[in-house]
Amino acid sequence: MFKVVFLQFGATLVATAISAVFFGVSGAVSAFLGGLACVIPNALFALRLTAVARRKGSPGAGVFFVGEFIKIAAIVGLLVLIQAAYGDLHWLSLFIGLILALKMNLFAFLMKT
Repeated sequence: MFKVVFLQFGATLVATAISAVFFGVSGAVSAFLGGLACVIPNALFALRLTAVARRKGSPGAGVFFVGEFIKIAAIVGLLVLIQAAYGDLHWLSLFIGLILALKMNLFAFLMKT
């Protein structure tokens, strides 16, 4: 699970570099914030799943689905917070960072464990 988080952070850094070349500093910051809006909730979700897996007994599927819902709500909340707090937001860069970070879940399945 943490492999995906590291891949997402790497993709965020790549998106930041690409946006810096094409859109300047505001584009780089926007791409970085967009990627972090995905990476931070995923890292917290991975920590939570690791902690639940170490406990005795079976927690059930409800823990996963509730955590997934909270993760999605946190991503949306962070995106709203970024839009409100960062005045020089470059939307295309934000979406590039967000989409590259989100697509690393699919790329992680292609890599051997």
